Amino acid sequence: MTGEVLEPWTPEPGSFAVDARDGRVGRVMGRVGPYVQLRPPDGGVEWDCPPDLVRSAPPGVVLRARVTEINREGQLPR
Repeated sequence: MTGEVLEPWTPEPGSFAVDARDGRVGRVMGRVGPYVQLRPPDGGVEWDCPPDLVRSAPPGVVLRARVTEINREGQLPR
């Protein structure tokens, strides 16, 4: 490597990402101030993650998260 600086990854709202601090997976809801907001796939409270600690979720993790969301949606009262 020749001292090249990589641009930080900017997640798109609606995509899944991993919080590198603790490995939690969440759907990207947007940004609030300097933070990326993530929501757990099984619902619940969003949390803030510094943008330099947000990682792209690998395909297997995305698949599990999507299945979790679909299962949760199937349990919601209509």
